Amino acid sequence: MQVANDDVRLITFEDFQQLAGGRSVPYAWLVFKRAFDLVVGCVALLLALPIILIAAAAIAVVDKGNPFYSQERVGLHGRRFRMFKLRTMVEGAHDMRDDLLHLNEVDGPVFKIKNDPRLHPLGSFLRRTSIDELPNLFNVLRGEMSLVGPRPPLPSEVEHYGPYEMRRLTVLPGITCLWQISGRCSVSFDEWMRLDNEYIDHWSPLSDVAILAKTIPAVIRKDGAH
Repeated sequence: MQVANDDVRLITFEDFQQLAGGRSVPYAWLVFKRAFDLVVGCVALLLALPIILIAAAAIAVVDKGNPFYSQERVGLHGRRFRMFKLRTMVEGAHDMRDDLLHLNEVDGPVFKIKNDPRLHPLGSFLRRTSIDELPNLFNVLRGEMSLVGPRPPLPSEVEHYGPYEMRRLTVLPGITCLWQISGRCSVSFDEWMRLDNEYIDHWSPLSDVAILAKTIPAVIRKDGAH
């Protein structure tokens, strides 16, 4: 599978029929998944909106620039889209990445630093509490993401994927997943990929609900969050 370079396109009917990651599943499961995303996503966004606005105002106070941030990610079938987040780093943080590669604390093609020097004063708190991810709900309503599914990778990460890792792109990416409730950044890259493939092989409406329910205590415990 090659990563598409075309502009983002929202989910189509043909995509909707393939959301099982190549598995043969009841069509009702696919209908439920999208309906669940829309209903729960709308409710969650309404509840989260005050938190998002307060956090955005706080970011604007402690660091100059737009408190919101969009980053190119790779989604279903390799389509690229802009994932919305609250900004946790100082302006120009991306330009500092190469100078900090020696501090990378995770394996594989992923770059993460626990105490990243590029974080603004509120950045660490926003990440540990996952508040920075709340704007992902807009991507869910737009059909670019699901509530549950593999986290969307960066294009630079996908360049290093083999066929096994590429399977992550056969389903809609999600806000939460097995990796998210299993330790996140404390999990090795190989284990992360195994968890995502396990989800693809066994997902069902019930498992999506279970993962979403387990996400809340995982976020409260801040498991592997940085």
